[in-house]
Amino acid sequence: MPSTPPSPSTPPGPDTGAGLGPDAAAYAAELARTRAFFAVRAADWDAKFPDDGPRYAAAVAELALRPGESVLDAGCGTGRALPPLRAAVGPAGRVLGADVTPEMLHEAAARHPGTAELLVADCARLPLPDAALDAVFAAGLLSHLPDPARALGELARVARPGARLALFHPVGRAALAARHGRAVTPDDLRAEPNLRPLLTAAGWRLTSYTDADDRYLALAERTPDAAAGETAGPDTSGSATRP
Repeated sequence: MPSTPPSPSTPPGPDTGAGLGPDAAAYAAELARTRAFFAVRAADWDAKFPDDGPRYAAAVAELALRPGESVLDAGCGTGRALPPLRAAVGPAGRVLGADVTPEMLHEAAARHPGTAELLVADCARLPLPDAALDAVFAAGLLSHLPDPARALGELARVARPGARLALFHPVGRAALAARHGRAVTPDDLRAEPNLRPLLTAAGWRLTSYTDADDRYLALAERTPDAAAGETAGPDTSGSATRP
């Protein structure tokens, strides 16, 4: 496992929108905006939210990980979930962190050396084989995805049947909206009536849903239907690279 940060010059995963037809340019542009937003904030990101650590640990505990399992932190950012994920699966387990922003992975590697394998990759095209994971943890991911349905389908592809998914945020939807000076809207993908069918179509079954002021946590299980959530398959272009 890496103990040094990935180079910021490493190509930040596939951003060509391959397989999206006429939407490819829009997809690539949205990924670029996300990357630019987080790149300039990476160094100070954890300092903005110094009290979130225990909430991450509590959310990881809900995944009920076992020693020796394999887990992905999708959109891992600066890696706040990586230590509790490693503690849960133990030295025999496998912890991966994927993010499209090299600067965020720089921070993750520097703050948590040797904790995880870090991948510069788009969560909608992961350089992982089918059914490779026992669980997926994703903090604050949905609102930053150019194509949430595609990404959730890709996460289903790399998860074995019965694998667990945790979609987490350290504050609930209303608190987060208030933080940004806006109201919760009915079209919010994280709302249960919107999220449940989105997960189902991607190959996940929603098993638990919590949206409180101090936590948002949706738990789901990978369904056995191999056809559900199919995507373009693992990225083999070589543009998603290990740092």
